[in-house]
Amino acid sequence: MNPVLKIISALLALILAAGIGLSVALAALYIYYAPTLPEADAVRDVRLQTPLQVRSADGRLMGEFAEERRIPVPIDAIPQQVRDAFIAAEDERFYDHPGVDVMGLARAALNLVSTGGQRTQGGSTITMQLARNIFLTRDRTYERKLREIFLAIRLEQEMSKDEILELYLNKIYLGQRAYGIEAASRVYFGRSLEDLELDEIATLAALPKAPSTTNPVASPERAEIRRNYVLRRMLETGAIDEAAFETAVSRPVLSERHTAATEIDAHWVAEMARQMVVNLWGDEAYRRGLQVHTTIDSRQQEAANQALREGLLEYDERHGFRGPEMRIPEATLDDSDARERALKAIGIHGRLLFPAVVLGLDEDGTLRVDGGRIGEQTILPEDREWAGSPDFARGDVIRIRPYTDGRWRLAQKPEVTGAVIAQAPEDGAITALAGGFDFFENRYDRTTQAQRQPGSAFKPLVYALALREGYRPEGTVIDAPMVFNDPALGAEWRPQNYTRRFHGETTLREALANSRNLASIRLLDRLGTGNVHQELTRFGLDLETQPNNLSMVLGTGTLTPLQLNNAYGVFASGGRLNSPWIITRIETVDGEVLYEAPTERACPAPCSSPKGQDLPLVASSGPLQYTDPTPVLQPGVAWQMGEMLRGVITSGTGRRALELGRSDLAGKTGTTNDYRDAWFAGFNADLVATAWIGFDDNRELGRRESGGRAALPIWTRFMGSVLADEPERPLERPDDLVRVAILPNGQRAPSDDTPGARNQWLLPHQIPERGHVIPGSNGDSGSQQPELVF
Repeated sequence: MNPVLKIISALLALILAAGIGLSVALAALYIYYAPTLPEADAVRDVRLQTPLQVRSADGRLMGEFAEERRIPVPIDAIPQQVRDAFIAAEDERFYDHPGVDVMGLARAALNLVSTGGQRTQGGSTITMQLARNIFLTRDRTYERKLREIFLAIRLEQEMSKDEILELYLNKIYLGQRAYGIEAASRVYFGRSLEDLELDEIATLAALPKAPSTTNPVASPERAEIRRNYVLRRMLETGAIDEAAFETAVSRPVLSERHTAATEIDAHWVAEMARQMVVNLWGDEAYRRGLQVHTTIDSRQQEAANQALREGLLEYDERHGFRGPEMRIPEATLDDSDARERALKAIGIHGRLLFPAVVLGLDEDGTLRVDGGRIGEQTILPEDREWAGSPDFARGDVIRIRPYTDGRWRLAQKPEVTGAVIAQAPEDGAITALAGGFDFFENRYDRTTQAQRQPGSAFKPLVYALALREGYRPEGTVIDAPMVFNDPALGAEWRPQNYTRRFHGETTLREALANSRNLASIRLLDRLGTGNVHQELTRFGLDLETQPNNLSMVLGTGTLTPLQLNNAYGVFASGGRLNSPWIITRIETVDGEVLYEAPTERACPAPCSSPKGQDLPLVASSGPLQYTDPTPVLQPGVAWQMGEMLRGVITSGTGRRALELGRSDLAGKTGTTNDYRDAWFAGFNADLVATAWIGFDDNRELGRRESGGRAALPIWTRFMGSVLADEPERPLERPDDLVRVAILPNGQRAPSDDTPGARNQWLLPHQIPERGHVIPGSNGDSGSQQPELVF
């Protein structure tokens, strides 16, 4: 035989033997690993994690929490351009190979040799990536690679290409905790896949290689480089033409992290609910698809948000303009795209205050600004008059907010903060909660966490205890100067009224309506500070935060807005103390009820899931779980307090609430020393609500920023919105009250038609004997005039 032919034959035999040997080796390896590989059916059945969702009483989404954000979409709903982009970037021959691209693996092997063993180029197909992402680890070992190859081949044998691509596009991690293309589209662009432009699609397709470091939020520059690579690959594969390529690469990368699209701005409540659920189930709560239903009334919640923000902005405008937030460089200012990116990075504050850059000032005083996403706007002189005459310069960044009739108004991020809390008196359910201006700016919840001095808003609690002890609303107390040498106060104390005036003998009703400090202190002194201090638990208060001295009645202790509101709920509910609560029901994504509050609000009797009553729902801010109400005051005392507090609005410090034109409202203002806190708490038979305003660092609000000026407008705006279409609901007079004729001197009249006598609704223990006056001494002048009359 020809020597050349012998050599060729030997080489062919060697190659054949090597091929057979390699095939046998691969077959042996497959047989070895096959039992450990999952079946394709298991891949089809992979359940994508479903997030924890928190909803209002009417089912509207308030918050969504998950370790992974996923929004699965079927292959038919995925735009063709999206599929083309990922295939061009990750696996050009996806529809041609059997799961493994031999050419790609060879290219990766040559690269491995040329780089001295460094893995700088992969050979994984989309099918191999899917196999790794679902079942295998990301350990970079040869054994893992073999398992990946074998599983990819199995998947290709038992699943269609479209099935594989659908699962891959819904499973792939794309940064910012987004898994799958639909979730990533909403995270980076705030829109669904079907609404994306070509350059945005390419930005998503650029992410699988390094999602944490090349995403458009973390690094727009790297994202643009990788995006342009994807666009070139799409051009080379024929997925797009030259014109589309040139248009797409010329566009800037504009992206910001978008949160889940909630239907109600109730993030503080959603966070409370999240804490409570995670306390029960740990991180598993983020994966089980739990649906948490709350007591929040969406209409009331929106009203609370608006009332608080408007009230804080009104206060802020009264105290002047602090100047622009920052300046944009001239180079950025001249580039409209760069200008828009800069404004996007600054962000909207509280869903209301938009950043805008000053472009110029017209001769008539009109300020021209660019608001980025809201376009160019004008601010008329009257819409920035509150700021005085600041020297605006081109490039200054300010805040603007939508105003009336399509106009925009100059604004600024308020430094002051506040809270609004509302509950249903019958069971204590929290129906609205706004813990500040912007949850994402500061997550500190002032309604449940801010321990503040309530000032005169505390007085009704002491007056209620006086009525319980037998004092009458029309009983009298002396409003006159006094000096105390109280060891508990540490020094000589000379309290004053807010007005610095004294009114002599005054009724308890008048003293409360006009918030007279001296009369209130005398009342507490007669009751005994120790006795009153111990009785404050009737209102759900912590005794450790309340001073056991005469300053107590002036609200020098501390409590949260929720605690004060819940205490006022005792008056609105007929004398019952409720526990504030927020969760009515927790159920799985399949509808299995895991918890149901044992009350008709959650489950009309009989409750379907009594086992839920034993779940220890606890949030970091304290218990917020339903419990049965506890009677703590006689219904008659609660009604009398409602009538006295109605007088605060009709003739006292809360007269501004008269603008609502309702006769069923009652409440009390509160102002602390040096104007550090301003309050208004009030109610009718259907709703009890409290508004608070102050600074987190406890600095002064400013002279004359009392509860009636700073907090009452917030409360009035909230109640006016919520009760606008509701009939009046005054407190019902209970049966434990008796109508009694009382003479001006405090004696019970001989008969109901005695001249000069006035009818009063009293409890039996408040009724004096006929012709009998409870004696007392004013303690200062030595006069025999009674100080307090029952």
